[in-house]
Amino acid sequence: MMPQQMPQMPRLLTQNCLQAFLNSFDTVLTDCDGVLWSGDVTIGQANEAVKKLQSLGKKVFYVTNNSTKSRDEYVTKCERLGFVAEKEEIVSSSFVMAQYLKQQGFNKKVYVVGTSGMTSELDNVGIAHTDIGPEPLTTNAFKLPEIMKLDPEVGAVAVGFDPDFSFPKIMRAASYLENPECLFIATNTDERFPVSNSNLVFPGTGSFVRSVETVAERPPVIMGKPSDKMFTVISEKYQLKPSRTLMIGDRCNTDILFGKNCGLHTLVVLTGVTKKEDLESWTKSADEEKHRLLADYYLPQLGDLVDLLKTLE
Repeated sequence: MMPQQMPQMPRLLTQNCLQAFLNSFDTVLTDCDGVLWSGDVTIGQANEAVKKLQSLGKKVFYVTNNSTKSRDEYVTKCERLGFVAEKEEIVSSSFVMAQYLKQQGFNKKVYVVGTSGMTSELDNVGIAHTDIGPEPLTTNAFKLPEIMKLDPEVGAVAVGFDPDFSFPKIMRAASYLENPECLFIATNTDERFPVSNSNLVFPGTGSFVRSVETVAERPPVIMGKPSDKMFTVISEKYQLKPSRTLMIGDRCNTDILFGKNCGLHTLVVLTGVTKKEDLESWTKSADEEKHRLLADYYLPQLGDLVDLLKTLE
């Protein structure tokens, strides 16, 4: 039996290994929240770092599990925060969801637990959907079976981030999913959003997905990272080579695992969910699943690339 190879701590990206790093990829997939920005604030010089990579001829795609915005809205946000992005370079979990349903030849209606980011992308591919917004519990929960009506045209349930999540929505979604032919789709399963300057935990889409999954007693098809569906959408259109593609992220159990699942090079930044202590702990762990969370390289923040790249000028 071959001895098990010891896991390696991600390598700090420095001037010594910079050229080899740059020579290893032509395309960059970068996560957004926690890497490029936090809320509506650019993280350090992340925008300048992306521009530097683009000036070196690297093709950059903005790949996000966040389902709350359409691609047009993401282009607007990128411009506002100093990033250069075209609509075709935005790959969100909502966009992947709509493309997936289109590829399936789906011709029914989608019950959407989410926001306009999802419905806009469904509209773009001509797929019908239910309205979004609050559905509060206005009566005794045990009276809902007497008054709740289901739409017979619904053939899929899609769950994304929904600040109006409620008991009636869980009940309605699970009831549709009682039909085994009804598709169950999740934009992503992120546990939480990275938020800065706060001691509060901001629940992510995974909290909503797990609630519906628990009641429905069946798992969803996941569109976002670490599922490889995002890379499939991009690579089919642009003929990308995994061995020449870099994934940048802040959350190792989605971003970096996505990179590993797709055979990509990986770089983790420490401005979001993952901290250096996590990397050190996973390196020492006997759990091989933890080892898969370890990126090839790490940087304290993406903006550190700006000064590193100046050394090549």
